[in-house]
Amino acid sequence: MTTNDLETGVTSGHNVAKLEANLARVEELTQRLLKALGQARAVPPALRGPNQDLYLKAATGYMTEMMHNPAKLIEHQLEFWGKSVKHYVEAQHLLAQGKLEAPTDETPTDRRFSHALWDTNPYFNFIKQQYLMNAAAVQQAVDDIDTLDSEEKKRLRYFSQQLVDMISPTNFLPTNPEALALAAETEGQSLVAGLENMVADLEANNGDLIVTLADKKAFKLGENLATTPGSVVFRNRMFELIQYAPSTETVHETPLIIFPPWINKFYILDLKPQNSLIKWAVDQGYTVFVVSWVNPDDAYRDTSMSDYVEEGYLTAIDEVKAICGVKKVNAVGYCIAGTTLSLTLALMKQRKDTSVNAATFFTTLTDFSDRGEVGVFLQDDFVDGIEAEVAENGILDSFFMSRTFSYLRANDLIYGPAIKSYMMGKAPPAFDLLYWNGDGTNLPAHMAVEYLRGLCQADKFATDGFEICGTTVHIKDVTIPLCAIACETDHIAAWKSSYAGVQKMGSKDKTFILSESGHIAGIINPPSKNKYGHYTNPDLGPSADDWLADADKHAGSWWPRWDAWLSKKSGKIVPARAPGDARHPVLAAAPGTYVIAK
Repeated sequence: MTTNDLETGVTSGHNVAKLEANLARVEELTQRLLKALGQARAVPPALRGPNQDLYLKAATGYMTEMMHNPAKLIEHQLEFWGKSVKHYVEAQHLLAQGKLEAPTDETPTDRRFSHALWDTNPYFNFIKQQYLMNAAAVQQAVDDIDTLDSEEKKRLRYFSQQLVDMISPTNFLPTNPEALALAAETEGQSLVAGLENMVADLEANNGDLIVTLADKKAFKLGENLATTPGSVVFRNRMFELIQYAPSTETVHETPLIIFPPWINKFYILDLKPQNSLIKWAVDQGYTVFVVSWVNPDDAYRDTSMSDYVEEGYLTAIDEVKAICGVKKVNAVGYCIAGTTLSLTLALMKQRKDTSVNAATFFTTLTDFSDRGEVGVFLQDDFVDGIEAEVAENGILDSFFMSRTFSYLRANDLIYGPAIKSYMMGKAPPAFDLLYWNGDGTNLPAHMAVEYLRGLCQADKFATDGFEICGTTVHIKDVTIPLCAIACETDHIAAWKSSYAGVQKMGSKDKTFILSESGHIAGIINPPSKNKYGHYTNPDLGPSADDWLADADKHAGSWWPRWDAWLSKKSGKIVPARAPGDARHPVLAAAPGTYVIAK
């Protein structure tokens, strides 16, 4: 699409009748839009953004810096003004010469501005360059404030960047050339389709504007997602236990039980067969069990971390031992489920319970002294708001968790999808990972506050000890053989914090693997794709940076390396086991009933 195409598209191919019909459709959709917006929930102010004290401190700090070191700030202001004015003069000079072209563009590459008109059209290029100059100036202004502590500085940097991202010209129709060009080409049909998408999202979410990331009609659990054959062989109020059917004639004697996070649903580990970690583990000759957690409602208000340990972890381990007729299992915990697995192992150490032979942790935090990017939402202003919210409603609704994690990657998970859906009228893609991402779960009130206050904020497990099941447990009491997999660009469980937790565990047999990519893609990384590599270093004594500097980099997935580690801790080879036994009849086919319950 060129500038001429954009100019002539409005006149040559202009269909007045179609345009009028589209305008009438817009009027109808606008009425539905207003009705849907009237149903939106009232989000507590404490959950909309940080306490105003942060901005007051920042403003005070900036003025203090101006008084004590005016030269530095004036220098940065003049630099910004100089760039802006120079750009304006260059643009005006070209126009005065009759040249309809953009001036020299030295702004950094940004994939939001990948459309050709951002570079070739003088109007759009001017807007882009001025925006990026302003964005850089805001970042510089934050960096210039030296009176805030490191945590406050990190929060100010994050939330100021959120504001900068929100006002990007790509997010507004009059300054988005790609959306305007498409509207001209389609006689406004793309805008009508976009409004239809927006209204549909609002109506589907009771007035909350949540962008649909994936085609919800493209997937159905048990048909084209979560299709690994298996059966529910146990159920209580907390979880369903799924045992997967063997695909090999023989298996390792020690079964493998996987505890996924209850912040999300378990089938992230069993999407399509090509990227299913569960299917892959079954094919390697393991008897695989997975816990499918209940999606709690307000009846679970008083459910605690101790309930998850006693009625979840310990019960599931006992049932797996009984089904397989063994004394030990191997266990996996992913994210918060890995954190809770570590609490369980420390508790079992106190109780002299040796039921777990070896443990694997996926993207797990046990040392919360540095909470990484997500830490901006773990200060008292937000946690106080969450505590008030759950006290009133009994649960932390999945709406809040989903929104929080989405804003950690706002351009990818909010603004980018919104532009495609609402401005360009495109249907959401049939993307399994994004479908799962939109299938959220709630958290019980008691458990959510315990986790946020005692672990995330107070860091008790890695320091004074965390109270659970009537006793106090410590990170050093995790003494069984362990393998931890962290992810290099993880924005939820920072890999350096994961590494610090592993260092503090009491086990003498520790393996740490650092996968490329993030919280999900770094874990769901099948060998067949040969996509992301990983790092290893047997010496866990150095700092995280030194560990990585001396680590060996390996191409491809870490899954085979983990299999080599796990197989040595999984006992002899025995005949394959069918799901269940006489005392554990099949209750339902996988993926079970809890995962699909609304």
